[in-house]
Amino acid sequence: MLIDIHTHIWRYPGHLIEEFNQEANRMRNEPKNWDAPPEAHRKATSKADTVVVFGLRAPHTGVDVPNDYIADYVKTDPSRLIGFLSVDPYKDDVEEEIDRCVGDLGLRGIKIGPTYQGYHPHDPKADPIFRKANELNLPIILHQGATFPRKAELEQARPILLEKIALKYPDLVMVIAHLGHPWEAETIVLIRKQPNLYADVSGLFYRPWQMYNSLRLAYEYGVMGKLLFGTDWPVAELDETIEGLKKV
Repeated sequence: MLIDIHTHIWRYPGHLIEEFNQEANRMRNEPKNWDAPPEAHRKATSKADTVVVFGLRAPHTGVDVPNDYIADYVKTDPSRLIGFLSVDPYKDDVEEEIDRCVGDLGLRGIKIGPTYQGYHPHDPKADPIFRKANELNLPIILHQGATFPRKAELEQARPILLEKIALKYPDLVMVIAHLGHPWEAETIVLIRKQPNLYADVSGLFYRPWQMYNSLRLAYEYGVMGKLLFGTDWPVAELDETIEGLKKV
């Protein structure tokens, strides 16, 4: 069975502003069409048996995908697609929106990125996200690592910041996206220590030497079983991600 734990849908223009598009292209050093509608996602992920799909509520860095947009797509293929919601603690009534997304929309997890959204993970306004996820047994995928928007502060992105949250909510399942790059070692020792912390390996094969050393370290720490497969679509395609992993 092939499970892709990390994919996005959004529209450009619409859910992404032009500044985000330009910064994303600067990251790749080549132009790319960042429009990622549901029909393209369905085609790109068709070989996967189960696919987690989400947007992101991050006006701070120019991304704002409505949770209803994710839910509407998931309803077209509910046996294969698992939708995650996103909330911004400075824009939303967090607990009310999570209840709505779970109860009314049928979404089954949460995607956040404090560095994208412009807050520190220990900000008291963020705590209701973790508290509510813990209460409802919802997994959280976090972009807790470096990224390309200039406004996304690296100080807020360190994976080690999640340890206080893991200690406060020991039953809460959290997945650190992209192995927390460039702090992969930090992520590895953290998921080894905290039972309900995991990491995905999406978007890493572009830097094969870095990924090779990270996977070797994960093997030496005995946490290979806590690494999850993901593509980061539309940043990467399914086939190229699998081939990139094999080459590493």
